Amino acid sequence: MPDIDQYRKAWSKFATGVSVIISRDDTGAVHGMAANGITSVSLDPMLVLVCVDHSRNTYKRIKETGKFSINILNHNQTAVAEYYARRPEKRIGEPPCELIFGKKGSAKIADCIAFIDCHVHEEIIQGDHTIYIGKVVDITSGAGKPLLFYESMFNELAHDGLAPNWS
Repeated sequence: MPDIDQYRKAWSKFATGVSVIISRDDTGAVHGMAANGITSVSLDPMLVLVCVDHSRNTYKRIKETGKFSINILNHNQTAVAEYYARRPEKRIGEPPCELIFGKKGSAKIADCIAFIDCHVHEEIIQGDHTIYIGKVVDITSGAGKPLLFYESMFNELAHDGLAPNWS
């Protein structure tokens, strides 16, 4: 039977983008967590999926409010990812980013390359996580390259500026 370390090592070989999932409580306080367990689910309706550990504060806030946002980080936002990857009690000071509050009350990380605002459409409990399927209510995208996570380290996308030759 494989152990947790083997499981983590195997998944570290899968390069992913880095996002921060943000929710707000009823007082307006922001709760966030770094996440790479996100994906598009459907185009019609527009649905996304995020997996949230039950021990994270963000889980409680999404469960209470039924809302969350996905902020896909820019390659130069490693400090933001590191901040939100820590447990709240281990975070020092304010987040190393500006938060912009939208009309619907959601929080967007300034300079992220994509922002997706969601209302919970469905939740599925599996093991120590809940899979939230969110209905998209707002989207913005910007310029930049994504921050990547590979072999338990943050990385940058290499780009030579040449378009692929598909012929």
